[in-house]
Amino acid sequence: MNQCKHLAIKCFAALCVFGCALSGAAGETTNVEGLIKARNGETMIVQTATLPNLIVILTDSTEVGQVQGVLKARRKEMSMAALIPGLAVKIEGTYNDRHELVASLVKFKGNDLERAQSIQAGMHETQEELKKQQAEQAVQNAALQQHGAQLSEQEAKIAANKAAVEAAVTRFGQLDDYYIFDEVTVYFDNGKVTVDSKYGPQLLALAQKAKGIQGYMIEVKGYASSVGSTAVNQRLSEDRAGNVANVLIQQGNVPLTRMLAPGAMGESQQVATNKTAEGQAENRRVVVRVLQNKAIAGI
Repeated sequence: MNQCKHLAIKCFAALCVFGCALSGAAGETTNVEGLIKARNGETMIVQTATLPNLIVILTDSTEVGQVQGVLKARRKEMSMAALIPGLAVKIEGTYNDRHELVASLVKFKGNDLERAQSIQAGMHETQEELKKQQAEQAVQNAALQQHGAQLSEQEAKIAANKAAVEAAVTRFGQLDDYYIFDEVTVYFDNGKVTVDSKYGPQLLALAQKAKGIQGYMIEVKGYASSVGSTAVNQRLSEDRAGNVANVLIQQGNVPLTRMLAPGAMGESQQVATNKTAEGQAENRRVVVRVLQNKAIAGI
């Protein structure tokens, strides 16, 4: 009789310990590593080694940091805008009742951010390149119908173009496809980074218009003319993009979760000749775009 009583007490104690362990596990901090596949405001989809589509929730208290130093022991605080598709991240947080990971800390390496920004910066230009290549294919197909004797040569060109298109699609396949919903260009005086007040109404109108678009994101890219040193022009393009982004955030009240990291494009993608003052003025610019995920837009 006493043995049964002791056994019952031991079983009850074991169940209590097990219950406490389960209760603690539900609130434990979880660490995951993965690649940001998509971002829609405060929600990210992250691909990990075990989960292809882990939903991560960002909040106002989420810390974002770039690890620094040889041992990666130091962390530099970063804007939430740095969390862009294609970025490899380490996330610390807890799961909610919908099994979504609510992030308390998101960390990444600086070179990973640069790589993701480079991919993102080329996203729109690559789409235009794909359209051009597809148009060339259509012309080549028409030429094939008219010139049967040149069939073999034309087919070789089509195959080469198709391979280039497929390679580009593979490269950018992990990134969301965005529709350019609206755009504003801000121009700057030579060597200047301050946003002229005349652009304020245009930027505020764009910010207001964006808020009526479901799942919108705002992209800001800064450019410089090729006059002067490359390093100085790179810094000018960065400061110009940052100042325009600040106008949208501080005056246009655009949430940080709706801003992509401002891109400093330097002397790349010149739109006019730098041999004239007028051409140089066109190249000193910041392009602001309101983007909408095509899946959300239904396009």
